[in-house]
Amino acid sequence: MKRDRFEPLDTSKVKTYPLSRRESKVSIKDVCTPPVAGMTLNDYFNRLPNILAAKDLKDAVSAVAESVMGKKTVILAMGAHVIKVGLGPLIVDLMERGIVSLVALNGAGIIHDFEMAYIGHTSENVEDVIGGGEFGMAEETSKMLNAAIVDGAKEGLGLGEAVGKMIEDEKLPHRDVSIIAGGMRTGTPVTVHVAVGTDIIHMHPDASGEAIGKSSMEDFRRFAAAVATLKRGVYFNIGSAVLLPEVFLKALTLARNLGHDVDDFTAINMDFMRQYRPETNVVGRPTSKSGRGISLTGHHEIMLPLLFGGVIDAVSEGKKGSKG
Repeated sequence: MKRDRFEPLDTSKVKTYPLSRRESKVSIKDVCTPPVAGMTLNDYFNRLPNILAAKDLKDAVSAVAESVMGKKTVILAMGAHVIKVGLGPLIVDLMERGIVSLVALNGAGIIHDFEMAYIGHTSENVEDVIGGGEFGMAEETSKMLNAAIVDGAKEGLGLGEAVGKMIEDEKLPHRDVSIIAGGMRTGTPVTVHVAVGTDIIHMHPDASGEAIGKSSMEDFRRFAAAVATLKRGVYFNIGSAVLLPEVFLKALTLARNLGHDVDDFTAINMDFMRQYRPETNVVGRPTSKSGRGISLTGHHEIMLPLLFGGVIDAVSEGKKGSKG
C-alpha cells in the first residue's frame, strides 16, 4: 500500500459563517436558576432549566394545573405499582382536592388497595411461596373481593364501585389510604380494567368470570365516557406497559367514533423505563394531529409526589392571582 495515497485535506479555504446566524438548541435564557432555602415547589420548578427532561416535567405540571383551573378532565390510569410504593394517600389527596376527575386501575390495583385497607400491608414475596403453590392463596383477599364483585355485578355496579362500596360498608380499618374508598367518599369514579387470569383472585373457586366480565365492562364504558371529555384536559398513564394503554386507545377510538371532539389534550406517560405501547398508544398516536404527548422517565415514588406537589403549588398560586 502506497503511503501517499491520501494526501491530508487543505483546510485553508473552509467557508465559515457568524455564530450569531447559527440556530442553537441551548440558550442562556433556558439555563437554571440555583435553588434557595425556603422556596416553594413552584419556585423549584421555575428554577429548573427549560431543557429536555426538566422542560417536559415543567410542561406536565403546567398542563395539569391549567386543566384543573380550567375545570377540564384529568384522568390517572395506573398500574398497581403506584400503590405498592406507598402512593395511595397521595392519590386520595388529589381526589379530595378535586385535581383528579377519574382513576383507572388494572385488576392488581384492587388487590393491593384492598389489602392495605384491610390489614395495612400488601405485596407478598412471590419467590418464597411459588414453589409450594401458595402464591396468591391468602383467604380474605379472594373471599372479600370476589364476593364484592359478584354482589356489585348483581346491582349493575362497575367493578371499582363494587369494591369501594364493600370497603366503606365493612369500615375496613385503613380505608383512609384506599384509592377505591377515596373515590367513593369524594365522588371520584374509580374504574377497574381486568384481563381474566392475570390476578390472584381469579385462581380461587369463588371467582365468577361472569361477574368480573360484566362489572369490568361497565367500568370500560364509564372510562370511555370520561375519555370523551378529555379536550384540553390531561391523561396520565403511570406504570402500565400493556393493558391500560390498550384500554385507553380503544376508549378514545370509541369516543371519537361516537362523534365526541377528543382533540387538543395532553397525554403523559410516566414510568422508570420507556416501552412500546405507552409511547405509541398513549403519547404518540392519540396526539398526532393536535395536543401534546410527554414522556417522563423516573421512579413513581419520587416523580409523582414531585409533579403533583408542583401542581398543588401552581393551582394555589393561580387562585391567589385570580383573586388579586
